[in-house]
Amino acid sequence: MKRTLSVLFLFFITAIANAQGVYDVSKIPANLILNASVVVRNEEQTYDLKSPGSASYTFKTAITILNKNGEDASNMTEYYDKFSSVSDLKATLYDGKGIKIRDYKSSDFKDRSAISDGTLYADNRIKSLEVMNSSYPYTIEYSYSVDYSGIRFYPSWNPVSAWGYAVEKSSYVFKIPEGMTFKYLKSPGLHIDSTKIKEKLNYSWSCENIPAFEYEPMSTGLSAVTPWLKLAPNQVEYDGYKGRIENWSNLGTWIYELSNGLQILPAATKLKVLDLVKDAKTPQEKVKILYHFLQSNTRYVGVQLGIGGYRPISADKVSTVNYSDCKGLSNYMKAMLEAVDIKSSLVVIGNDMPSLNPAFASLTQANHMILCVPMEKDTTWLECTSQYVPMGFIGNGNSGRTILLIGEKGGKLAQTPQYSPANNYLKRRTNVLLDAEGSALIDITARYGSAQYQENIDMMVMEPLNQRKRVMNTFTIPNMEIEKLSYNQPNKDEAIMEEKINLKSSQLLSKGGDKMFLTLNLLNRQDGVASAVESRKTGFSVNYSYSDEDEIVYTIPKDFKVEFLPKEVLIESEFGKYTSKVIANGNTITYTRTKMITNKKYPPEKYSEYVAFSKKIYQADKVKGILVKSE
Repeated sequence: MKRTLSVLFLFFITAIANAQGVYDVSKIPANLILNASVVVRNEEQTYDLKSPGSASYTFKTAITILNKNGEDASNMTEYYDKFSSVSDLKATLYDGKGIKIRDYKSSDFKDRSAISDGTLYADNRIKSLEVMNSSYPYTIEYSYSVDYSGIRFYPSWNPVSAWGYAVEKSSYVFKIPEGMTFKYLKSPGLHIDSTKIKEKLNYSWSCENIPAFEYEPMSTGLSAVTPWLKLAPNQVEYDGYKGRIENWSNLGTWIYELSNGLQILPAATKLKVLDLVKDAKTPQEKVKILYHFLQSNTRYVGVQLGIGGYRPISADKVSTVNYSDCKGLSNYMKAMLEAVDIKSSLVVIGNDMPSLNPAFASLTQANHMILCVPMEKDTTWLECTSQYVPMGFIGNGNSGRTILLIGEKGGKLAQTPQYSPANNYLKRRTNVLLDAEGSALIDITARYGSAQYQENIDMMVMEPLNQRKRVMNTFTIPNMEIEKLSYNQPNKDEAIMEEKINLKSSQLLSKGGDKMFLTLNLLNRQDGVASAVESRKTGFSVNYSYSDEDEIVYTIPKDFKVEFLPKEVLIESEFGKYTSKVIANGNTITYTRTKMITNKKYPPEKYSEYVAFSKKIYQADKVKGILVKSE
C-alpha cells in the first residue's frame, strides 16, 4: 500500500511539473523580465548552403508575450518568391504556465501577395499567422523551413530585434561546402565556433541572457549594445545569372554586366532627344533639358520580377511604356545622355539607409538606384523617380552617403553631396495686425530649402481641403481661420518651395486684468523637451541638419503700449545654436528667431547635455510680451 501511494504521489508531482511546462513564465530569470514586453525563450536558425544557388533554412522560436506592447511579436511572417518555398509551418500557443492552449494547422496560415504600393510587377508572397490571445502572459512557439533555388544574400542574425525584447537563448548555425567562401561582420566580442563535418564547414554563433533595453529617443540603434551578425556571399547565382561579389569592384562588375546593352533608344526617341538639345549651349544645359523631359514623360512604377530586382528594364521598353522603377528610369536617362555624347554612371545606393560599408560588399546594403553625371567642373546627381524635384537634388535620404558607381571596369565607391544646415532652411516672414480686442490678421510668407523643401513638397500636389487640414494641425494659433493659402516651386531648377498663407485669429491675445499677453513666437515653437533617459546606452542624432529663420512683425493698436518684452537669448552648444530677439519701435514689435541644428552622431554620455540644450530652447520659445492700454 505504501509503495502504491508513493508511486501515485510521484505521478502527481510529475504531472504538476509537466503541466507547468518548459515555457512557464515563472522560469524566466527576473533580470530578463525587467523592462521587457517580449522574452525570446529559445531561437534556433540554421542556414545550410549547398551550392552558390541552392540552400535550405530552418527556423524555430518560442516567444513569451508579457503585455500588450509585445503583441506584434506573436505574429509569424515569412516572405517567399518563385526562387524559394516555405514548408513545415507549425505553431503552438501556451498560457502563462506553459500549458498548451492549441496547435495551429497549415490552413490557419494565410498566403497572400506581398506587392507594395507603387509596384506593378513583383513575385513576392508572404505566409503569415496572426495569433489572437487576450490573456497575458502567453507563449507562441513556431517553426518553418525554406528551400532556396536562387541566392543573392544570406540571412542575418539579430537576436534583440527591438526595444523591450529580452533573450534567454538564441543561436545561428551557418553551413557552407568546403571550398566555397563567404564574409561576415559581427558585433564586438561575439564568439564564433567552427567545425568540419564531412565536406562542410559549420560556423555557429550564440548568445544567452540578454536583458531588454528601454526605448531611447533619437537612438542611432541597438547595434552598439546587442549581439548581431551579418553574412554575405562571395558568389551569387540567381535567376540564371552568376557573379562574384567578393568586393565592391566585383559587385559593380556584376551590376554592369546586367545592365550593359540596355541603353539603346528607339530611332524615333533618339531623334526626339537630339531635337530637344539642338539649341543647348553647354552639357549642363543638355542634362537639364533631358531631365525635364524624363520628368514630364515618365512615372515611377515598381518592377521586381526575379533578376529584375537588379537588372534595369531596357531603355527602348521604357520609351514605349513611359514608366519603370528606379533602375529602369535611371538607365533610360543614361541612354538619353549617351545619345547626346554625355557620359554617366548608374549608382547603387541605400536610400534612407546607412552608407555602404567599404570593407563589406553585399547586396543588402542598397535599395535604390540613381544616376551620376560627371562634368568638367562639377558632378550632377540625378534622382530619376521624381516628377518634381529639380536637377541635382537627390533628397535627404540619399545625401552624404557612400555609394557605388557602376562602370565598365567595375564598381567604385564615392560620396554623394552632404546638405548643410544652410541648405536645409526655412526662412519665414510674418506680419500680424492686431486690433484693440486682441484679434488679428496674419500674413505668412515662407521659403523651404532642400530637406525642408522635401518634407513639404507634397503640399504642392495636395487637394486644397487636405492642405487646410495640414495647416490647421501644424499651427498652434488660437481661434484660427484660414482665408487663403498657396504653395509653389518658383524655379523648377531649385529645391525651393514657397508658401503664402493668410489667416485670421479672433483672439490672439490673452487677457489678464488690464494687461494683454502676446506669445511672441507665433509659428515655430519647439513643442516639447527631449525626454530624459537615465544611464542611456545608445548613441543619438537628429534626422538632418537644418536652419530656421523667423521674423514676425506685430503692429499693435495706437492706444496700446509695450509694458514688457523679454531680453535677447543666445543658446549655443555643439548641437546647434539658437537666438531670439525682440525690438519695439513705435507701434511695431519685431520678433526674430533663429535655430540651427546639426545631425552629427553623439555618444550616449552626451544626451543629458542635449536634454539641457533642448529645455533651454523650449523655455525661450514660450516667452511673452505684455501690452497695456495707454492712458
